[in-house]
Amino acid sequence: MSVIYSFPPIASPDARVLVLGSMPGVASLQAQQYYAHPRNSFWYIIEKMFDVPASLTYSRRTQLLQQNRIAVWDVLKACVREGSLDSAIERDTIEVNAFEDFFIRHKQIRAVFFNGATAEKEFTRHVMSLPLVQERGFDFYRLPSTSPAHAAMNREQKLQAWRLLADRAG
Repeated sequence: MSVIYSFPPIASPDARVLVLGSMPGVASLQAQQYYAHPRNSFWYIIEKMFDVPASLTYSRRTQLLQQNRIAVWDVLKACVREGSLDSAIERDTIEVNAFEDFFIRHKQIRAVFFNGATAEKEFTRHVMSLPLVQERGFDFYRLPSTSPAHAAMNREQKLQAWRLLADRAG
């Protein structure tokens, strides 16, 4: 197995909130787009929260996030993983993204939202103790994963939980 790498963040300088996944899945890596799997609920949720059509291009979707001061990134910069499941990540291969640099460039971010449990766990393990993170006093929220693997909730239930994101970005 070879090392896989996440994408650069989607973020405008005035971003107020940050959504963190763990590592893009196979469909996203192939498409080179965040949340590209057709059954992932992320873009469905964004479209419903901001009342925009599902037909938006990926470029327009990323602009929509930036216009609404929402940044998107992943906790992991690199790892070895077979398939798309977080449970398949080989823990001893994890390399974390450069959060200190990111937070220095994005001074208005006050809330961090985790797209599922793995993102929260890896952020807590690798990033939470950084002095800048401690000093900034972020609010942290774990939201239900938008992954189709998280089938305990349907899209509408996930949408209701995720509405907090739009409230905090506004």
